[in-house]
Amino acid sequence: MTNRKKKTGIRTLAVHAGERQDPYTGASSPNLVMSTTFKAKAGDSFSVEGLEEDAPYFYTRWKNPTVDQLEKKLAALENTGSCIAFGSGMAAIIALLLYQLSPKDHLVISDVAYAGAAEITNDLIPRMDIGVTKVNMSDLDELRTAITPRTRLIYTETPCNPIIRLTDISAVARIAHEAGAKLAVDSTFATPVATRPIELGADYVIHSLTKYLCGHGDAVGGALLGQAKELAELRKKVAIRTGGILSPFNAWLIMRGLSTLPLRMAAHESAALVVASFLERHSKVLKVIYPGLPSHPQYELAKRQMKNFSGMITFQVKNGARAAERFSKKLKIIHYAVSLGHHRSLIFYLPTESLLDSSFKLNAVQLTSYREFAGEGIFRLSVGIEDPEDLCNDLEQALLAI
Repeated sequence: MTNRKKKTGIRTLAVHAGERQDPYTGASSPNLVMSTTFKAKAGDSFSVEGLEEDAPYFYTRWKNPTVDQLEKKLAALENTGSCIAFGSGMAAIIALLLYQLSPKDHLVISDVAYAGAAEITNDLIPRMDIGVTKVNMSDLDELRTAITPRTRLIYTETPCNPIIRLTDISAVARIAHEAGAKLAVDSTFATPVATRPIELGADYVIHSLTKYLCGHGDAVGGALLGQAKELAELRKKVAIRTGGILSPFNAWLIMRGLSTLPLRMAAHESAALVVASFLERHSKVLKVIYPGLPSHPQYELAKRQMKNFSGMITFQVKNGARAAERFSKKLKIIHYAVSLGHHRSLIFYLPTESLLDSSFKLNAVQLTSYREFAGEGIFRLSVGIEDPEDLCNDLEQALLAI
C-alpha cells in the first residue's frame, strides 16, 4: 500500500497551525507574551531597517511571540505565504493602501464596501494625489472601463458589506493582472472556511479579525495576507512604522476563537439557512438576500465560489426605520447592535439614504444596483450559533409588533 501525503484538513489547521508548545513548561496552549521588549545582543540594530524575517524577538511593535503564532495560523488557513496582524481591520486596509499606492497612482475600489474603507477612499486617499474610481465589482465591463495605465490596485469585498453582493474573484483577478494591477479581497464575511481568495488569483486578502475569526465579540483586530516577500517589505516599511499593531492579548483571544472557526461557520450557515427561509416566507418581509438561497441574484456564483454561505442575511420590511425602533425594544435573544460574526446573533438597520450621504458616493447606475439589493433600507442580521428555531421565534414576535 502506497503512503500518500494527504492535505491537512481545515479543522486540524484551525487547532494546530502556527502554535508551538512552550519549551520550558511544556504548556499545550499558546503562551500569552505581554512583554514589550526582549533581551538583545550587543550590536543589534536599533532601526527596523535591519529586521530580518527570522530575526529574534526584539520589540513587540516589530514582532511578538503570541502575535507571531496567530499570523502563522492565519496564513495556513488562507493557504498563503505570510500574514501581518494589525490592531484593527482598518489598520490593515490603510497599511495596504499606503504600501501599494503612490501619488499619481490609481485605485479601483468596489462602490459598496465596509464603511470605513469607503470613507477613507472618499477623502484621505484622494488628498494624497491618488486617483480613486468606484465601480460595481459584479459588472466586469464597468471594471474594465475604470482601469487606466496608472491603476496599481483593485480592491473588492465579497460578499460586500452591507448588501451581500458578490464579486467573481477569478474573473476580477484576470482583469487586474492583464492590466498590471494587484487584486486585494476583503474576505471578512466569507472567512477561509468559505473562500480562499489567493487560490482564486487574488494577491492580497484582508480580514477584520474582530468578526468571524475571533467569533466571540471580545477582541478587535485585522489581518493582511499575501506572498511572503511582499509582506516582509510591507511589515518593515509600513506596518511597524505606522504602529497599528495588534495587542498580544487580543492575538491570544483571536487564536482561541480560530480553533473553533470551522465548527462555528458550519453552525452559522445551518442556522442562517433556516432563518433566511423563514424570513423569505414571512408576510411582513419584502425581500431577503442570502447567498445560500436560490433567490440571491448571484446564487450560481455563490455555489461556485463559497464552500460555506456564512451567517449574514439582509432583509427589508415596510417602514424600516419604524421597525428598527420596535426591533430594538422587542427582540429578546437577538441583540440590536452593530458588528457581526459573533457567537450571538446581532441585527442593525441601515437606511439607504443615510449610507449614501455618509459612505457611498454612487452614480445613477450604481445607485440602481444598490437599491436592487437594499431598497430604502435593510436589516443586516448576523446569525449566531443559537438554535435557529429560537431565532425565528424571536423574529416572529418582533415582526408582529411592527
